[in-house]
Amino acid sequence: MTINAVIFDFAGTLFRLVQDTTAWTADDGTPLDEATCEQLIHRLTNPDGAAIGLHGAYLDAFQQRDLDPALHRKAYLEVLRQFGITEPDVAAAIYESTIDVESWLPYPDTGKALKAVNANGIAVGVLSNIAWDIRPAFTTRGFDAAVDEFVLSYEAGMIKPDPAVFRLMLQRLGVTAAQTLMVGDSPAADGAATALGCAFAAVDPAPLTDRPDGLLTALREHDIR
Repeated sequence: MTINAVIFDFAGTLFRLVQDTTAWTADDGTPLDEATCEQLIHRLTNPDGAAIGLHGAYLDAFQQRDLDPALHRKAYLEVLRQFGITEPDVAAAIYESTIDVESWLPYPDTGKALKAVNANGIAVGVLSNIAWDIRPAFTTRGFDAAVDEFVLSYEAGMIKPDPAVFRLMLQRLGVTAAQTLMVGDSPAADGAATALGCAFAAVDPAPLTDRPDGLLTALREHDIR
């Protein structure tokens, strides 16, 4: 198989949410302790966990969160409320910090991986189920020069694992599925690209320090160095 394009997922693949929780407080202004912050981060970043306890309009908003920024905000403010953060200004501050590009840090080999693919003359796409613009996370680090196309679910109106969103990326990159490698941390969402004929390489959405070369290893396994 000749790889002419590599599509990367964003969260848990190229970047990871690394929160500065020093400003996080309870409703009364008391700083949240480390254990509580860890529990809250897990709730906010684990899709299955975040949906627990949501009903009616809030569950609907959660299920459509990556298609509409307003629904994303509505769903996660309710998650925070159920966690006990009920003061609107406090909840809003915590929510905004999770979608701030400064809170998303690249894995140690992200830049090297993007540049390696680009240097081989292979097209690069970033395909993400996301409700906010992640491009600044790339531009501030100079990674954008190695990315040919971004397809973001809230802009495209489609989310993985819908085959249509993969087809859109393939069309924009000008390649066929048989020429394409999808790299991501979710076999269910990212791995759905295989239904179209793409190859798939899974990476572990581990903490940054625990995954120093996961992307480069995945690329080497498909003869991209």
